[in-house]
Amino acid sequence: MALSEIYKFTQQNKKFILPFQAFSKVARHYNMTSIEVKSRSRSLKSYSSNELTTDSLVDELIEELSADNHISRHRLRLTKLENGKQVPLVADKTFAQNGIPKSETNIQLYVKDLGPQISWRTVFIVEYFGPFIFHVLFYNIASFYNVKPFEHTQTQTLAYWMVLLHFAKREYETLFVHKFSNATMPAFNIFKNSTHYWILSGFNLAYFVYAPVEKYTGFLGHLFYVNEFPVWAKYSLVALWAFAELSNFKTHKILSNLRNEDTKKYVIPYGYGFNLVSCPNYFFESLSWLAYAMLVGNWSAWIFLLVSTGQMWLWAVKKHKRYLKTFGDEYKKLKRKIFVPYVI
Repeated sequence: MALSEIYKFTQQNKKFILPFQAFSKVARHYNMTSIEVKSRSRSLKSYSSNELTTDSLVDELIEELSADNHISRHRLRLTKLENGKQVPLVADKTFAQNGIPKSETNIQLYVKDLGPQISWRTVFIVEYFGPFIFHVLFYNIASFYNVKPFEHTQTQTLAYWMVLLHFAKREYETLFVHKFSNATMPAFNIFKNSTHYWILSGFNLAYFVYAPVEKYTGFLGHLFYVNEFPVWAKYSLVALWAFAELSNFKTHKILSNLRNEDTKKYVIPYGYGFNLVSCPNYFFESLSWLAYAMLVGNWSAWIFLLVSTGQMWLWAVKKHKRYLKTFGDEYKKLKRKIFVPYVI
């Protein structure tokens, strides 16, 4: 049909076409779902939407709420009330995929302001930078110990480079390896999370490990004590540390590659270390700090090892339970330990 004929047809049948277009518009409107969003925070307004369906992504509603309240979408948590509890909705899934029946025409949801947010990547960069400051300062500036410049022992020098290389690896992984399930976390967390690294593995290790060992005697001598093993023993511990660090890096690469396509999808990891335990990355991390603590022998290193391993154990238990809950018998039959191969 030529364009002139199409134009002639539409003009002759305009009285039918225009009402049909209007009817289609109304029909589309009545296919929409009425969504009422109640605010759980004073900083947010309640909101109504009639432009979405149960097949729409939750993220679309979050964008509407963000625009209406002039607030970052990352600060908003959208929930539904289920058995008396607020259950968060997954933003990259539809309302139906979040458990809301497709036939539902009136949906009641709730929104909460999570407060100022900061990206996970930024938090990690800041956390891991702290130890660089303390270790460089205490190793290189003798005046912190009220003495003239002095020569460190071989153990102190090895410990210094082990710490710097460890956190350089951490920074590299943060920038180029790790993928984060969530874009942001509460901004206040940067202070809480940094305490562990800036104080325990920063000031705590640096101040007590790099002191002039010959200066202190008695009780202070115990506080600032650093081992001095035979050369073969020192380098054996450094080799163990290097093995653990490289192994930790390899497990992080495996985890990263699992999420190349979907950063929020859980899958079962296999390969280096994962065939034995649920969280080999934590095991190798603890092993590296064990080698460090054995090398220096200072109480501060043992305290850091105890605290960091305890925290990683809790994370490992949580992840192990999540694997069992998500994959059920498929994961259970793998008979993986939680943290230490063949042990626990």
